[in-house]
Amino acid sequence: MRDITAQGQTVEEAIQNALKDLGTTREKVDVEIIDAGKKGIFGIGSRLAMVKVIEKHNQIETAVQYVKDVATKMGAEVSVDVSEKGKEVSIQVSGNNLGLLIGKHGQTLNALQYLTQLIANKDTTQFKNVVVNIGDYRERRDETLTLLAKKMADKTVKTRRVVHLEPMPSFERKTIHAILSEDKRVETHSEGREPYRYIVIKPVKG
Repeated sequence: MRDITAQGQTVEEAIQNALKDLGTTREKVDVEIIDAGKKGIFGIGSRLAMVKVIEKHNQIETAVQYVKDVATKMGAEVSVDVSEKGKEVSIQVSGNNLGLLIGKHGQTLNALQYLTQLIANKDTTQFKNVVVNIGDYRERRDETLTLLAKKMADKTVKTRRVVHLEPMPSFERKTIHAILSEDKRVETHSEGREPYRYIVIKPVKG
Protein backbone atom coordinates (compact mmCIF):
# COMPACT_ATOMS: atom_id res chain seq x y z
CA MET A 1 0.00 0.00 0.00
CA ARG A 2 1.34 3.41 -0.95
CA ASP A 3 0.84 6.64 0.95
CA ILE A 4 1.69 10.26 0.31
CA THR A 5 1.59 13.55 2.18
CA ALA A 6 0.32 16.56 0.23
CA GLN A 7 -0.56 20.21 0.79
CA GLY A 8 -3.13 22.61 -0.62
CA GLN A 9 -4.94 25.86 0.04
CA THR A 10 -7.77 23.73 1.49
CA VAL A 11 -8.07 20.17 2.75
CA GLU A 12 -9.93 19.16 -0.39
CA GLU A 13 -7.26 20.67 -2.61
CA ALA A 14 -4.58 18.83 -0.65
CA ILE A 15 -6.49 15.55 -1.11
CA GLN A 16 -6.85 16.14 -4.85
CA ASN A 17 -3.13 16.89 -5.14
CA ALA A 18 -2.34 13.59 -3.37
CA LEU A 19 -4.76 11.62 -5.56
CA LYS A 20 -3.14 13.09 -8.68
CA ASP A 21 0.33 12.09 -7.50
CA LEU A 22 -0.82 8.56 -6.63
CA GLY A 23 -2.83 8.21 -9.82
CA THR A 24 -5.88 6.91 -8.02
CA THR A 25 -9.41 7.91 -6.98
CA ARG A 26 -11.06 9.03 -3.75
CA GLU A 27 -12.89 5.77 -3.03
CA LYS A 28 -9.65 3.80 -3.13
CA VAL A 29 -7.92 5.70 -0.33
CA ASP A 30 -8.14 6.63 3.33
CA VAL A 31 -7.44 10.25 4.30
CA GLU A 32 -5.77 11.50 7.46
CA ILE A 33 -5.94 15.27 8.00
CA ILE A 34 -2.63 16.41 9.49
CA ASP A 35 -3.37 20.14 9.40
CA ALA A 36 -6.64 21.77 8.34
CA GLY A 37 -4.73 24.92 7.41
CA LYS A 38 -5.52 28.56 8.13
CA LYS A 39 -6.57 31.39 5.84
CA GLY A 40 -5.14 34.25 7.89
CA ILE A 41 -5.94 37.91 7.33
CA PHE A 42 -4.83 39.39 4.00
CA GLY A 43 -2.55 36.41 3.68
CA ILE A 44 -0.81 37.09 6.96
CA GLY A 45 -0.62 34.09 9.26
CA SER A 46 -2.03 31.76 6.61
CA ARG A 47 -1.07 28.09 6.66
CA LEU A 48 -1.49 25.42 3.99
CA ALA A 49 -3.66 22.41 4.71
CA MET A 50 -1.79 19.09 4.91
CA VAL A 51 -3.16 15.56 4.52
CA LYS A 52 -1.84 12.04 4.42
CA VAL A 53 -3.53 9.87 1.81
CA ILE A 54 -3.17 6.08 2.10
CA GLU A 55 -4.19 3.58 -0.56
CA LYS A 56 -6.65 0.98 0.71
CA HIS A 57 -5.59 -2.65 0.60
CA ASN A 58 -7.17 -4.15 -2.53
CA GLN A 59 -7.24 -7.89 -1.88
CA ILE A 60 -8.10 -8.92 -5.43
CA GLU A 61 -5.48 -6.77 -7.13
CA THR A 62 -2.87 -7.92 -4.62
CA ALA A 63 -3.70 -11.59 -5.23
CA VAL A 64 -3.68 -11.26 -9.02
CA GLN A 65 -0.39 -9.37 -9.05
CA TYR A 66 1.21 -11.99 -6.82
CA VAL A 67 0.15 -14.82 -9.16
CA LYS A 68 1.47 -12.92 -12.18
CA ASP A 69 4.78 -12.18 -10.45
CA VAL A 70 5.29 -15.83 -9.48
CA ALA A 71 4.42 -17.01 -13.00
CA THR A 72 6.87 -14.57 -14.56
CA LYS A 73 9.68 -15.59 -12.22
CA MET A 74 9.03 -19.26 -13.05
CA GLY A 75 9.18 -18.58 -16.79
CA ALA A 76 5.49 -18.88 -17.61
CA GLU A 77 3.63 -16.34 -19.77
CA VAL A 78 0.11 -16.04 -18.40
CA SER A 79 -3.09 -14.05 -18.46
CA VAL A 80 -5.44 -13.94 -15.50
CA ASP A 81 -9.23 -13.72 -15.22
CA VAL A 82 -10.92 -13.09 -11.90
CA SER A 83 -14.47 -13.73 -10.70
CA GLU A 84 -15.79 -12.88 -7.26
CA LYS A 85 -18.90 -14.09 -5.47
CA GLY A 86 -19.21 -12.96 -1.87
CA LYS A 87 -16.14 -14.21 -0.02
CA GLU A 88 -15.22 -16.59 -2.83
CA VAL A 89 -12.58 -15.39 -5.30
CA SER A 90 -11.64 -17.49 -8.33
CA ILE A 91 -8.41 -16.73 -10.19
CA GLN A 92 -8.25 -18.47 -13.57
CA VAL A 93 -4.79 -18.65 -15.15
CA SER A 94 -4.15 -19.41 -18.82
CA GLY A 95 -1.07 -19.16 -21.04
CA ASN A 96 2.13 -21.04 -21.85
CA ASN A 97 4.32 -23.37 -19.76
CA LEU A 98 1.49 -23.86 -17.28
CA GLY A 99 2.91 -27.18 -16.12
CA LEU A 100 5.58 -25.23 -14.25
CA LEU A 101 2.89 -23.70 -12.08
CA ILE A 102 1.02 -26.96 -11.48
CA GLY A 103 3.84 -29.27 -10.40
CA LYS A 104 3.61 -32.94 -9.44
CA HIS A 105 0.07 -33.83 -8.34
CA GLY A 106 -0.71 -30.10 -8.25
CA GLN A 107 1.67 -29.48 -5.34
CA THR A 108 3.10 -26.27 -6.82
CA LEU A 109 -0.38 -24.99 -7.64
CA ASN A 110 -1.66 -25.76 -4.15
CA ALA A 111 1.33 -23.96 -2.61
CA LEU A 112 0.71 -20.99 -4.92
CA GLN A 113 -2.94 -20.90 -3.92
CA TYR A 114 -2.10 -21.14 -0.20
CA LEU A 115 0.39 -18.27 -0.39
CA THR A 116 -1.91 -16.17 -2.60
CA GLN A 117 -4.68 -16.47 -0.03
CA LEU A 118 -2.33 -15.50 2.80
CA ILE A 119 -1.16 -12.42 0.92
CA ALA A 120 -4.67 -11.41 -0.15
CA ASN A 121 -5.90 -11.55 3.45
CA LYS A 122 -2.93 -9.78 4.99
CA ASP A 123 -3.71 -6.54 6.86
CA THR A 124 -7.49 -6.87 6.46
CA THR A 125 -10.44 -8.23 8.41
CA GLN A 126 -12.43 -8.94 5.23
CA PHE A 127 -11.45 -12.59 4.65
CA LYS A 128 -11.52 -13.90 1.08
CA ASN A 129 -11.35 -17.57 0.13
CA VAL A 130 -9.07 -17.62 -2.91
CA VAL A 131 -9.03 -20.49 -5.40
CA VAL A 132 -6.37 -20.50 -8.13
CA ASN A 133 -7.02 -22.66 -11.20
CA ILE A 134 -4.53 -23.20 -14.01
CA GLY A 135 -6.03 -24.29 -17.31
CA ASP A 136 -8.57 -27.01 -16.56
CA TYR A 137 -6.47 -28.61 -13.81
CA ARG A 138 -9.04 -28.21 -11.03
CA GLU A 139 -11.73 -29.90 -13.12
CA ARG A 140 -9.43 -32.81 -13.95
CA ARG A 141 -8.32 -32.96 -10.31
CA ASP A 142 -11.95 -33.27 -9.17
CA GLU A 143 -12.32 -36.32 -11.41
CA THR A 144 -9.14 -37.79 -9.95
CA LEU A 145 -10.30 -37.13 -6.39
CA THR A 146 -13.62 -38.83 -7.09
CA LEU A 147 -11.87 -41.95 -8.36
CA LEU A 148 -9.39 -41.86 -5.47
CA ALA A 149 -12.12 -41.52 -2.86
CA LYS A 150 -14.07 -44.48 -4.18
CA LYS A 151 -10.95 -46.62 -4.59
CA MET A 152 -9.74 -45.93 -1.04
CA ALA A 153 -13.22 -46.55 0.37
CA ASP A 154 -13.27 -49.97 -1.28
CA LYS A 155 -9.78 -50.66 0.06
CA THR A 156 -10.62 -49.82 3.67
CA VAL A 157 -13.82 -51.91 3.51
CA LYS A 158 -11.98 -54.86 2.00
CA THR A 159 -8.99 -54.78 4.37
CA ARG A 160 -10.92 -53.48 7.41
CA ARG A 161 -7.99 -51.13 7.97
CA VAL A 162 -7.77 -47.35 8.28
CA VAL A 163 -6.47 -45.50 5.21
CA HIS A 164 -4.56 -42.20 5.37
CA LEU A 165 -4.57 -40.02 2.26
CA GLU A 166 -1.84 -37.57 1.26
CA PRO A 167 -2.06 -33.99 2.60
CA MET A 168 -4.50 -31.83 0.64
CA PRO A 169 -5.81 -28.27 0.75
CA SER A 170 -9.13 -27.81 2.53
CA PHE A 171 -11.26 -27.52 -0.62
CA GLU A 172 -9.96 -30.86 -1.92
CA ARG A 173 -10.62 -32.52 1.44
CA LYS A 174 -14.17 -31.15 1.35
CA THR A 175 -14.65 -32.80 -2.05
CA ILE A 176 -13.62 -36.21 -0.72
CA HIS A 177 -15.64 -35.81 2.48
CA ALA A 178 -18.70 -34.95 0.38
CA ILE A 179 -18.22 -37.92 -1.94
CA LEU A 180 -17.74 -40.45 0.86
CA SER A 181 -20.53 -39.03 3.00
CA GLU A 182 -22.83 -40.96 0.66
CA ASP A 183 -20.95 -44.21 1.24
CA LYS A 184 -22.44 -45.74 4.42
CA ARG A 185 -19.68 -48.34 4.61
CA VAL A 186 -17.06 -45.80 5.69
CA GLU A 187 -16.57 -42.63 7.69
CA THR A 188 -14.00 -39.87 7.27
CA HIS A 189 -12.32 -37.13 9.23
CA SER A 190 -9.28 -34.87 8.86
CA GLU A 191 -6.11 -34.84 10.96
CA GLY A 192 -2.95 -32.74 11.12
CA ARG A 193 -2.26 -29.05 10.73
CA GLU A 194 -2.44 -26.91 7.61
CA PRO A 195 -0.96 -27.11 5.08
CA TYR A 196 -0.26 -30.79 5.90
CA ARG A 197 -3.78 -31.74 6.98
CA TYR A 198 -4.98 -35.06 5.53
CA ILE A 199 -8.05 -37.29 5.40
CA VAL A 200 -8.49 -40.52 7.33
CA ILE A 201 -10.91 -43.11 5.97
CA LYS A 202 -12.04 -45.99 8.16
CA PRO A 203 -14.64 -48.72 7.89
CA VAL A 204 -17.84 -48.36 9.84
CA LYS A 205 -18.00 -50.93 12.63
CA GLY A 206 -20.52 -53.65 12.19
